[in-house]
Amino acid sequence: MDQPTRTRIEQATQKARKLLQEEFSKQLEGTFDILPSGDIPQTPGAHLTPVERLIRERLVAAVEHKRAARLALKVATNTKEAVTNQEAVAGVLRDLAFTTLNRFVALKMLEARGLVQECVSKGDQSAGFKEFWGLAPELALLPDGRGYRLYLESVFDELSTEVKVLFDRRDVAAALWPRRTALLELLEVLNAPDLVDVWREDETIGWVYQFFNAKEERREMRAESQAPRNSRELATRNQFFTPRYVVEFLAQNTLGRLWYASHDGQTRLADPWRYFVRPKSGSNELRLPRKDPRDLKVLDPACGSGHFLLYAFDLLLGMYEEAWEDPESPPSEVTGRRLREDHPEREALRREAPVLILRHNLHGIDIDARCAQIAALALWMRAQRAFQEQGLSRADRPRVARTNVVVAEPMPGEAELVEEFAARLQPAALGRLFRTLVERMRLAGELGSLLKVDDALSEAIDKELKDTRQGALFAEERRTAKRFWEEAEVSVLRTLEEYARKAGGAGATTRRLFAEDSLQGVALIDLLRQRYDVVLMNPPFGSGSTVAKQIFERSYPRTKNDVYAAFVERGLELLRPGGQLGAITSRTGFFLSSFQKWREDILLKEATPTVFADLGYGVLDSAMVETAAYCLAKSPARASGS
Repeated sequence: MDQPTRTRIEQATQKARKLLQEEFSKQLEGTFDILPSGDIPQTPGAHLTPVERLIRERLVAAVEHKRAARLALKVATNTKEAVTNQEAVAGVLRDLAFTTLNRFVALKMLEARGLVQECVSKGDQSAGFKEFWGLAPELALLPDGRGYRLYLESVFDELSTEVKVLFDRRDVAAALWPRRTALLELLEVLNAPDLVDVWREDETIGWVYQFFNAKEERREMRAESQAPRNSRELATRNQFFTPRYVVEFLAQNTLGRLWYASHDGQTRLADPWRYFVRPKSGSNELRLPRKDPRDLKVLDPACGSGHFLLYAFDLLLGMYEEAWEDPESPPSEVTGRRLREDHPEREALRREAPVLILRHNLHGIDIDARCAQIAALALWMRAQRAFQEQGLSRADRPRVARTNVVVAEPMPGEAELVEEFAARLQPAALGRLFRTLVERMRLAGELGSLLKVDDALSEAIDKELKDTRQGALFAEERRTAKRFWEEAEVSVLRTLEEYARKAGGAGATTRRLFAEDSLQGVALIDLLRQRYDVVLMNPPFGSGSTVAKQIFERSYPRTKNDVYAAFVERGLELLRPGGQLGAITSRTGFFLSSFQKWREDILLKEATPTVFADLGYGVLDSAMVETAAYCLAKSPARASGS
């Protein structure tokens, strides 16, 4: 995508953000008495309708929930930073703006792909709404565009069955709707003639993600503090879109390299790989055992809009087909059967492959909640494109039930709810384990994938396993840590889902938010306990969040001088024996003396460099950093994990 096109997307994104934040700020203050200063009257105004009172209750609960999370973080890190309602209100306002923008951008991209009927390109004159009001003519008579809103919400509801993270109407970030004037202005921005072609491009959603935060905002943050002061600043300062050629270079020389080596170089898939560096004939690399493609796990530990995962999807589609054809393809760890045994017909495999890839292969983590929305949407759209290319109608397409994209955020901050929920868990060992997880997850939003919660969990489980008298659930004397966690996870998830479902009356929204944060926390732990065949990333660089400085330096003493170096160390930890890591980072680690331990202890002792590209300036859009792209193979002899 050329610079003029990116500039148009940037201008449109900034204009849309500004008008949405102004619109929702007016609604928060003028209608719901939630002031930018953080002042919130305890009693709702008499002017509110019963429905508006419920909306206000949800919004106030969201503010209190954000404030509780910051208070818990302050206690956990023993910082003196003031925690105010003003900061929490600003956070809710951002959530409202970016969720609304992401939804309408999504509709534009889905329209361009024929995945939804025309619904926003012509506003309330769109073909989809005309058909909708043809079934219920009175909708067109509702004041202030309410009929059009009902129609769009019905579109969201349909999409939420597969992309819940973005389109779920129960999400507090969807509590407000732009009033008619603001909605028309938003649609005018998105429907600008000079943007018509961008909605067909897969890259567009990634650029919208990057441009939501203005360059001026980044400059202001850096002027006020050399190091990021919190997770939002860390995320905002490091939002740089990875160019496609870099993505291809790294994915082809990691995921592609594993496939090539395990097939002794006998694979047609490598023919179009433009940036693939083939291992030398007779190399030890060409002795890897073959794997069923369902057992290949790929992780992006700082996934952003999911660009690496999208290209990995492309590679995996070919791998599934080649494995189906291969009489020597081994059984899967998932089913115990070969791919062709589970899918005897080629067409059946092609129909199921997109769902299998999203279910088994691709995993992403990020500290920015927008990533979960955008990456999940991008992966869903990629699956739909695969279905379209097969000529499958919407009715015949398998349902995409989930993507493994997780937001790294702390477990809930409301101490009283933690105790209330922990008391529900039986046996008591589960309650103790849950309390431990909440405590150890306080810095998840600051550290993301760098948080070694998997180590903390192992310690907690080992402690519980010493007592063999935990009741029926954990009574076996030789219960393994892995099985303990699997059973504990099922029990906690089931109890959380019931807790959220039964939340009603006063405090219902707070309890649902508690349950949602807990579910995200359990999902993050689950990803960090796994081990992967491939880790691909464009990690943050520079200093980490000052809030987590002490824990970060204690956890990564060899790589604490730059976050990207710690991400490489952590990425290697998360790999299976013989796994492959591909990263684009600053090139400083390869020559500065301050990175000597990183080079000697991490790059040379724990892994073997396989390819290296010194890229220099101008690769990551506006980032003023000289970059290098490189791949590392983790030594099987020194690897640990499973």
